[in-house]
Amino acid sequence: MNLQSLHNLYLSELRMLYDAENQILKALPKMIGAASSDELKKAFQTHLDQTQLHVNRLEEVFEMQAESPKAEKCAGMEGILKEGNELVKAHGDPIVRDAALISGAQRVEHYEIAVYGCVRTWAEQLGFDRAAHVLQTNLQEEVETDHLLTSIAKSKVNVEAAHRAGG
Repeated sequence: MNLQSLHNLYLSELRMLYDAENQILKALPKMIGAASSDELKKAFQTHLDQTQLHVNRLEEVFEMQAESPKAEKCAGMEGILKEGNELVKAHGDPIVRDAALISGAQRVEHYEIAVYGCVRTWAEQLGFDRAAHVLQTNLQEEVETDHLLTSIAKSKVNVEAAHRAGG
């Protein structure tokens, strides 16, 4: 990572974010398959579609910067998704696994929210207003997904999981 300037940091973080989004594209179908709640499956499918849009938008941002879309390995997302994959493989009560999947998915969302917030702010500070707007769009969708997952957990999944044998 080149920390000689904010611009270099910005580009490096964009590359890691690009890798993170592509990792998520590969992980979400497994999460859809592991979920038992139709509402959760639908939320994951919607986020899969959004994630493809996020990748496309990041490619636009790279284009605005006269850079080719190039990924730098995002070890943070790799670790979060590795933990999530353990939840996908876990055995037991399906609704309890749904609660675990929501927890894993929210870790992904919170990581993305943090990084999108930083790169959006750096784009603003560097005078890349169009890029900042595109990054803000992705950030807002990540926040909305996080809120949706919280809503599903609170109104259905966690409630059902708490009432299962063993609480």
